[in-house]
Amino acid sequence: MRSNMNQLFENERSVHVLYSYKESESYIEQVVGFIQDGIEAGDYVILVENERVYPMIHKVLSTRLSKDQMELVHFVNNFDFYYSSGSYHPPAITDYFTQMVQPYLEKEIPFRSWAHVEWATMKDPLHLIEDFEKIVDEAVNSLSFPLICAYEGEKMPEHLKKILMETHPFVLVENELVVSEQYIPMADIKK
Repeated sequence: MRSNMNQLFENERSVHVLYSYKESESYIEQVVGFIQDGIEAGDYVILVENERVYPMIHKVLSTRLSKDQMELVHFVNNFDFYYSSGSYHPPAITDYFTQMVQPYLEKEIPFRSWAHVEWATMKDPLHLIEDFEKIVDEAVNSLSFPLICAYEGEKMPEHLKKILMETHPFVLVENELVVSEQYIPMADIKK
């Protein structure tokens, strides 16, 4: 998986990937691999993660990366990221992300991002995720950076899975990066 994903990231920077995970152990290994590969490729890594999982990721990374390499990992609390305006509001999230990556863009520093998408209950605005993922897909293409959006598979209702397959051109499935057959490019939507 890592070599086929690295090859894709090397050939094409604008890569938006859906990762639906099942187990926390394999999730942590995927995140750690993504970060290691990014640093080896010369990228900074923006990790949007929750406060429960981040210490586990940090612990593994600290055994595999040097202190200088660890400086290339930028942790962002995913609750602060997704609820920066007090609720899940796609324009506010987009503004938060734009401000966060601005220094990388201004200095032409290559970066990649991993975003752990979570919500507290099924009452949260799942319908807004479609709007947000469309905005994100456009940002990935315009800013030219790789992004993996990680969702816990068991918490995803079928209609959300369909939306996510339509808004992500690539899917990470059982250590293989595959093209999403359901993906609908933004250019097709705007026609």
